[in-house]
Amino acid sequence: MTEAVDAEFERATAYELEDENIERARLLVGIDVAHSRPEHLRVATADAIRNWALGMGDDNPLYVDDDYGTATRWGSQIASAPMAGHVKTPLLGDPMPDEVRAATRGLFRGIHVFVSGGSWEWYRPVLPGDRLYSYAGEESIEVKQSEFAGRSVIQVRRDVIFNQRADVVGVYRILRVSTARKASRERGKYRDIEPSVYSDEDIARIDAIYAQEGPRGAEPRYWEDVRVGDELKPMVKGPLTVTEIIAVHAGGYGFTPYGLRASRLGYKNRMRIPAFYVKNEHGIPDVAQRVHWDSAWARAVGSPMAYDYGVMRQCWFFHHVSDWMGDDACVVRLEDSIRKFNYQGDTQFLSGRVVALRKQEGAFLADLELKMINQRDVEVASATATVSLPSRESGPASWPQVPEDLARKTVSMFARHNELRRDAMRRTP
Repeated sequence: MTEAVDAEFERATAYELEDENIERARLLVGIDVAHSRPEHLRVATADAIRNWALGMGDDNPLYVDDDYGTATRWGSQIASAPMAGHVKTPLLGDPMPDEVRAATRGLFRGIHVFVSGGSWEWYRPVLPGDRLYSYAGEESIEVKQSEFAGRSVIQVRRDVIFNQRADVVGVYRILRVSTARKASRERGKYRDIEPSVYSDEDIARIDAIYAQEGPRGAEPRYWEDVRVGDELKPMVKGPLTVTEIIAVHAGGYGFTPYGLRASRLGYKNRMRIPAFYVKNEHGIPDVAQRVHWDSAWARAVGSPMAYDYGVMRQCWFFHHVSDWMGDDACVVRLEDSIRKFNYQGDTQFLSGRVVALRKQEGAFLADLELKMINQRDVEVASATATVSLPSRESGPASWPQVPEDLARKTVSMFARHNELRRDAMRRTP
């Protein structure tokens, strides 16, 4: 790294996790606000649904073929369920209380943030044409010591996603780790990891797994035919390349809250949030988010090379389960834990097994445990999932009921959105 880049790094990492900022962040816990930012994807069109799945490496015809789904129980193409967290039409709503907004302005500026896990509860599918809205708030905050970055702040945000009929689609909880970039650089114990080099035999091993992968499709997987201990067919993802990161962005992920912008729009974005931009080795201001494709910048913040987005691995876990369960089933819960980084050049080998079978409120459920182990034989992520399966006894798989208080709040939030929208339309000449 050149002296100029070192100097730029020192400027960009002059931010610390201060006690005062942590206490201010606690003011946000329990306050839900409407998600009012424009999102890259606002409506789950057939094209958006297809491209999201393809961006995550999932070619299930239920998601990528406009016509295939018409012959299934859904009667339509449906979305890969995690997509619901990344499609948002701006929702109008009452602002955060003035005193909280003022007290939390500029919170954790310049701090490095990464997703270390999350959980989903789903209540219905996303269909082509669905316009999705959400409201969100911080659910919890705690301070921890981590091996990677020393002192860290762990925050869980809850997003409630609903459609144009005010039906709750799902609840998405995101676990974020915030740490000072300087601490990441000084304490990063993984900086000595070397990029992997693959022989033809290594690639052949990976290709052999790809060759036998595929969705179960139209053949139902009945609950009565499943046994505790059943293993999912192996799956592989990678080796991770910059191309794969580009494919994920092309599918619609990763554009907010800060945004990836070009030319004049990039300039405007830099004027709006200068702390998000850090000069590269050529003296050009570029987004701090480039840790996902720029290994030089990733090394500057303590990582040996660029790494993936946590959401990618969440979607990969879902892909693994979705391939196993078939068209007639539905994933009703998924919780993942990101334990290690997935670096450029890494390959993830996915495995899973059934750990429990149960009946609950008329649903026939299978609980799964899932793992990702890389080419270094290191477990980088794990997950649990619950699948509602069709039953020979009772018929189609069923979705869980939306909790009554959540349904009421969602209807109230959407009613307020429509009220504010009508008011705005009346004021427009």
